[in-house]
Amino acid sequence: MRKRASLILAVGLAFPISASIVACHSTDSRSEAGAATTPSAKVASAQRGDISHVLTLAGQFQPYQVVDVHPKVSGYMSRINVDIGDIVHHGQTLAVLEVPELKAELQQTVFQLQQTKEEIKRAQHEISRAEAEHTALHAASERLKQAAAGRPGLIAQQELDDAEAKDLSSESQVDAAKSAMAAAQEHTGAAQSDNQRVEALHNYTNVTAPLDGVVIWRYADTGALIQGGTTSNEQALPIVRLSQSNLLRLRIPVPEDDVRYVHPGDLLQVRVDAIGRSLTGKIVRFTREVNFETRSMETEVDVENKDLSIAPGMYANTLLQLAHVTNIVTIPVEALVLNGQLEAVYVLDDSNHVHIRNVTVGLQGSKLAEITSGLNPGDRVVIGGQDKYQENEEVNALDTPEPASETVQETGGMIDMKSEAGDGGAH
Repeated sequence: MRKRASLILAVGLAFPISASIVACHSTDSRSEAGAATTPSAKVASAQRGDISHVLTLAGQFQPYQVVDVHPKVSGYMSRINVDIGDIVHHGQTLAVLEVPELKAELQQTVFQLQQTKEEIKRAQHEISRAEAEHTALHAASERLKQAAAGRPGLIAQQELDDAEAKDLSSESQVDAAKSAMAAAQEHTGAAQSDNQRVEALHNYTNVTAPLDGVVIWRYADTGALIQGGTTSNEQALPIVRLSQSNLLRLRIPVPEDDVRYVHPGDLLQVRVDAIGRSLTGKIVRFTREVNFETRSMETEVDVENKDLSIAPGMYANTLLQLAHVTNIVTIPVEALVLNGQLEAVYVLDDSNHVHIRNVTVGLQGSKLAEITSGLNPGDRVVIGGQDKYQENEEVNALDTPEPASETVQETGGMIDMKSEAGDGGAH
């Protein structure tokens, strides 16, 4: 009996312990089941940062101006003072032409000008003589009139008429002398203009440089017959070709998609690998037209080249900043979804519940996007797989570190001088 009572007591004590163990296992199973049903989501925090778009392009240097120097008169080359590669300055004599007939014409105009000046002197003397004769005849006529008025009949009417006629005739001679003087002055003006014209043509036999530059080609030698550049003869060769190389145009083809970012005054970095030189340039002008074949717009940067170290035709690699924003709210591009026609993000609150929120997107990179409104720094957003979550659904947040800033580099073509040199050696 005592053994049976002990067995019953042991069984009774074991039952509550077993029940509690079963209850504990049941609670753990429900917790694990609940955790298994809560979905996980990768999240990133909105941060303050920068986004930049830069474009790398290959450009080519061009002279600021290229001028073919023609003489304005035709003649034989008497002397040429420059050759290829010479540096010349504005007004410097490049060549001298020999035009014998032009010298003779110039002497003739000088003689004609001197003749017209002598005509003016003669006309001045004739005016003085005519005025003196008119003064004497007019005085004589007036005296006769006064005498006849004082003593009527003393002087015959015929004599009075003759004196008055001589007075009027002498006055007409004064007018004629003045007209001759005006004609002589006009002849002098015409002769002087003709002399200046021929003298200017004669001066054109000294061919001068129209600008500071470098002689990049020479077309004529001493003794050659040079045609004047004022004719329509397209076969007339210039004497030399000048290149203004102390200021260069760096031309870069900006792709059509990036034209909207190009503005006068924008800065860009320039690297001239041929001479190992880097510089900062500024966009000065562009064509405002997209080339139909290349789908690019020619853009120019003026580059100072006072030491002539950069030769026209050299290539340069450029880095142009297209768009740039600083100290803005950024999130990964993967966090953006479409909510109807609006951009939206899935934001987690403090209890990890999902809330769909519309946002305004600014500049976008390849990985980050600017949010101009709708988010604050520190807000957590779901990145990827947003269609799996519902409004106010609880998720298990998996924090994913993401960069706050990004520089997007686009390329429109670069020149690798080392690679080109290697290819050239292979050939």
